[in-house]
Amino acid sequence: MSKPLLYSCWMSSCAWRVRIALHLKQIDFNVKTISILKTGEPGDQYSEEFEKINPMKYIPALEIHGHTLIESLSIINYLEEAYPKRRLLPKDIFQRTKARAISDVICSGIQPLQNLKVQKFSRPDGNLNFEWASFWISQGFSSLENILKESTGDYCVGNEITMADCCLVPQVANARRSSMF
Repeated sequence: MSKPLLYSCWMSSCAWRVRIALHLKQIDFNVKTISILKTGEPGDQYSEEFEKINPMKYIPALEIHGHTLIESLSIINYLEEAYPKRRLLPKDIFQRTKARAISDVICSGIQPLQNLKVQKFSRPDGNLNFEWASFWISQGFSSLENILKESTGDYCVGNEITMADCCLVPQVANARRSSMF
């Protein structure tokens, strides 16, 4: 059986969360780097070759077990089911739901607003709109802090690493890198 192949980029929080999950589950994998930001031109995710891999033209994508998976949370959920060793979702149904909810808040309520395509669209001149994104990302993190008050232990949900932690770490790093947090 060949190693899974992850289409990834160092600056993508979405790809980063999948890399964390793969490492936590001790799954050996290969990486194909996709440059998502090129000076003066679209990144490699817009190539015809990559569009065949992911019609949405986003990373990550994971080739595994003869299939190509897209969307980071969907990939992490697949890994959770296919590789039960080193669980990323708690056994308790309410804790599991909390981990998924925190992941969704990060992936749906915070991350898209720091996406370069979204920032460019938010300005008539097409330039990046860090001020606008920073405001909404700060709002998202503020809400997330209130959610985490009810569930944290050593990690986002209790005392074991979950998929919520796989999502949180890259998101905070990206916000800091972009001076948005």
